[in-house]
Formats: sequence, structure tokens, C-alpha cells
Amino acid sequence: MKKKSTLSWVLEFAGRKKGYFGGSVVLAILGVAVSFAPYLVISGIVSELLAGNKEWDYYLKMVVLMAVLWIVRVTLHSLSTTLSHVATFNVLGGIREQLCEKLSKIPLGSVLDDNSGTYKNIIVERVDSMETTMAHIVPEFTANILLPLVMFIYLMMIDWRMGLANLISVLIGIAFAAVMMAKSQGGFELTIQKTKKLNDTAVEYINGIEVIKAFGKTGSSYEKFMIAAKEGADCFIDWMRKCIWWQAGTMSFMPATLLGVLPVGLLLFRTGGLSAGEFITGIILSAGLITPLVIAFSYYDDIMKMGSIFGEVTEILERPEMIRPKKAVSEPVGHDIVLKNVHFTYKDKEVLHGINMEIKEGEINAIVGPSGSGKSTIARLIDSLWDVESGVITYGGVNIKDLPLDYYMGRIAYVAQDNYLFDMSVKENIRLGRSNASDEDVMNAAKAVGCHEFILGLENGYDTIVGGAGGHLSGGERQRICIARAMLKDAPVIILDEATAYTDPENEALVQEGVAKLVKGRTLIVIAHRLSTIVDADKIFVIKDGSLEAEGTHNELLTACKLYKNMWAAHSMSKDMDEPTGKEGVRGEVAYA
Repeated sequence: MKKKSTLSWVLEFAGRKKGYFGGSVVLAILGVAVSFAPYLVISGIVSELLAGNKEWDYYLKMVVLMAVLWIVRVTLHSLSTTLSHVATFNVLGGIREQLCEKLSKIPLGSVLDDNSGTYKNIIVERVDSMETTMAHIVPEFTANILLPLVMFIYLMMIDWRMGLANLISVLIGIAFAAVMMAKSQGGFELTIQKTKKLNDTAVEYINGIEVIKAFGKTGSSYEKFMIAAKEGADCFIDWMRKCIWWQAGTMSFMPATLLGVLPVGLLLFRTGGLSAGEFITGIILSAGLITPLVIAFSYYDDIMKMGSIFGEVTEILERPEMIRPKKAVSEPVGHDIVLKNVHFTYKDKEVLHGINMEIKEGEINAIVGPSGSGKSTIARLIDSLWDVESGVITYGGVNIKDLPLDYYMGRIAYVAQDNYLFDMSVKENIRLGRSNASDEDVMNAAKAVGCHEFILGLENGYDTIVGGAGGHLSGGERQRICIARAMLKDAPVIILDEATAYTDPENEALVQEGVAKLVKGRTLIVIAHRLSTIVDADKIFVIKDGSLEAEGTHNELLTACKLYKNMWAAHSMSKDMDEPTGKEGVRGEVAYA
């Protein structure tokens, strides 16, 4: 598939406002024409002065004309810039909208390959940094390129030798620029990489400051940030040190057109090949010939930076999506979930090797195994957060890839250890489970999982803002709100990944009672570490190193599976003997970790 060009992406991002860029260019070109007119007026004034014209009315009219032309030029430039700004803000909005939409469509594994700081940096800071360049480059770059071109053509019409004389200093400047480009090879790309690393490190440092302080890692973590900051600064300094003198030569010689124009013009004037008026007109025009080009040249770094940012944006936008139909190929029958020879690779390493599992509707199913064995990966594949590499997962007898993503996700409620809360009210966080839920529905869900009382105790009750990632609440409070959100969703399949891991002992019984109501009559999948909580599950799947080691009931596995027997023995030894062996959970039999 052929990749889109940067221009194609820009026009797509601009949406209905893309015509504004064209309007901006047209106004910029008209502005160039108006900007060039005063040079012709000045040339006429010089000719009249040399001819001995002493009519002050003529000169007054010419001055007024130039003032009018200046006002027209400023007006055209303002209108051009306004249009380009409108189009630019639509581009930036389009980029952010498509990035956010894309992140919801690509597999979770692709998102997790980069940390959250990287995405935040691209979507917020990096995209925002393009605004000035993109908004001004269309009108100003156009004008600064076209105006010198028109002036040069006019100079060549006056006398081609005077026109070529302007290029003497330009050639010297270009020679300096060529050396500068050669010496800066790779320097710009390195600064982009180091700056990106610095931004990511800064976000990581700020987000993890609580853990850093708690474990006394302030020094080492700050040192990591300082190293990234120093590398970021050093690469800029090294880049500038290599190029600074050559850049100074470029900027000094390129605009100095009089170096060639004065000697050539004097020689032509003395030999009679050029009139005084033409000579003076040539000097006036040459003075404004290259400066606009230098200004246009100064956009080079910004254009390179913008190109780099577009590369980062399009890299995300061109990632393969989870392909799902808009309408179901066939209607699922029931809520059985079956995994058939499922393989999955993460970061070039296969982590699941031919998993076969059958999860019956209305049954309680537990997935256990050592850390890193692939339990949560299986749960995420079932929840369609990732796509299987090979094999198939069916829901109600239908391949989940043949079901619309919204349709399927609406039938799964997933509660993980680290479920996320958004920086909005408790009520709105719970309502994410079902957008049309009433306030009464939200409160009933909260009461069911035992968090109604603590919510009422918050500063503004259900209207309390929870902070970024729920930072104003404790881990247990966040977890209970997430469970309330899942209860409100009322999905036929529930996945619990250590659902009460952060809940304090005093409230765990309340949460488990709520979870029991949540899963009653539904298909339940539990990722468990505390084996005592799943002894009465209908089926337990034992995962080892990405493969299904065994399956069966608790008693069957104690007899048939050595790994499960060892895990149970280790769990029994570490368990507090004073704690009751069974907590009431779903069906009054199973409690959940």
C-alpha cells in the first residue's frame, strides 16, 4: 500500500478548511504583487528626479500611492495569515482527533510499546509546536520566495548583467550553506531524538515521583533525568558548534548583493552601457532581492522539525488496526467463549503457544499460573484488547473478529488491578459503564459494591473530582469505583484480574458481596493469585510459560497437575492460619482476589 505524502495528510487533517490554505496562498501572491509595486514607483521617482522634474504634486501623489499600497499589502498579509491560521488549527485539531481515534483502534500491545509520556508528548507538545510554522509558512514562505523572483525577472529585463551581478554574493553564500549542511548531517535528527528522550524521561519522573520518594530513589531517578537533560543540551551545542561559522558566512554573504551590483553597475555606467536611472533602480531592487530569501531560508529548521513531527504522527496513524466489520457476520448464540490453538507474539517473542480453552456460559472460570505465564495476556485477548497472531477466539460460536468492536466490547466487563479513573467526578467515572444510566442507577451500582458510604463522605459526594488517574483516592477506593462501573455496564461476561487487590480487609467482604451480585448468572473469568479464592470454581485453567498445563476443578488438579499442587502447597504455607479458609463470594462459594 502506497504511503500518503505529507501534503496529503495535511489536507486530510484540515478537513473542510483545506481551501483556506489555497485562499491564503492566493492572497499572499496578491500581496507580493502589491509589495513589488512600490519598487516600480520608487524607480519612476528616481527617473523623474534625474530628469529634473520639480512638480511637488507628482511626488506627493507617488508617496500617497506607496502609502496606499503599503496598507493594501498589510491587509492582504493579515487576511492571508488569518486564513492560514484557521486552516492550521483545523489541521492540529484533525491530527489530535485522528490520533486519539487511532489509539482506540490499534491493538493494546502496539500502544504499550511506548510509554504514556511519548503519546502525551506527541499529541500535546509536539503537535502544538507546529502551529507557528504551519500558520506562517504558507503566506510568508510564498511571499518571500515569489517577491525576489519577480524582482529578479524585472532586473534581468532592465539589464541582464545587473541581474546576474546580484548572484555573485548568493553563490558565495550557497557555498557556505553547502558546507554547513554537510557538517550538520545527522545533527538535527539527533537533537530530535534526545529532546524526545528528555520529554519522556521528564514525564516518567513526574508521574513516578511518589514511588521514587517512597523507595528513596530520588537521587538515581533525578540523575537519570539530569543525564537526559545534559545529553539534550550537549547535542544542540555540538550541532551548533559544527555549523555556527558556516551559518554566519551564509547569513553575511547571501544578502550582500551590493558586493556584485556596485562594481558591475559602476563599470556599466562608466562605459555607457547603463543609464543613471537604471543603475539606481538596480541598486534599490538588489537591496531587497535576497533578504526575503534569507527569511525564507530561516524556516528550514522549522520545516525539518515539522517534517519530523509529521513522521511521528503518521507512524502511529499508519499502524495496522484491529479490523472489525460494521455489522456482525452472524449473530452469536449464547455467551460461551472458546480459544482454539491461540498463539500470540509480543515484541517479537511468542508468549502464548497454542492455547485451547472452553469457557462455558454462566460458569465460574479461573486462570492461574506463575507470574509472567500469560494469564493477563489471555484475558486481554478475550477482551479484544489485542488480536491473536493465529488461531481463533469465538463468542457464542462466532469469531470475535467477525463482530463489530463496539458490539463485542459491550458484552465484556473487564476489571483489572490498575483500572483507570479519569479526572472527572466519581459519578461520571461510574457512568462510563453505561452512558445513559441515571443518577439513581449510578448510586445503586455503588451501593451494590459497598462504596456508597465512602463516596458520600467525600468533599462533594458523587460530584467529587477524583484527580488525574484517580489520584485523589486511595487504591482500594479506586478499585471499588471501577467495580461499580463494571456492575453498571451489566455485561454478560465478566473478567476480573485481581479485582480486590487494593481493597482493605475491612471492605473486602463488602466488595466481594457486590461482585457476587455483579456476576450472578453471567460468564465469569477470574485471574487469581490467591488460590484459596477460587477453590470452588467450575473450571480452573493452569497456565505455564504461555501454554495450557492443565484444566479441571480444584480437587482434580490437586491430583492430576503437579504445578497446581505445588502452587497450592506454597499458598497454604504462606496463608495466615488465623484467617478463615473461605470467604463468601459468588454463589456463596467463591471469593475473589
